[in-house]
Amino acid sequence: MSDEKLIIRCRENGPLVLPAKFQIVDHLGNAFLLPEGKENVALCRCGASKNKPFCDGSHKAYSFQAAETAPAPPPAS
Repeated sequence: MSDEKLIIRCRENGPLVLPAKFQIVDHLGNAFLLPEGKENVALCRCGASKNKPFCDGSHKAYSFQAAETAPAPPPAS
């Protein structure tokens, strides 16, 4: 097992983007097929996608706002 952490990027006013090396399942345990040939996959967080759980760009038409940022690291002592 790799010690490398999975990094999920929050796009400003857009989807969550992560490397396409994961599996996503529904509440019944059925796996969604990930888009083929993609290095990264975008997951919807606006709720408007017609291709949930994947992003289809609908957030742009709905002026989705989500510009959260992580807290600054504590100052070095």
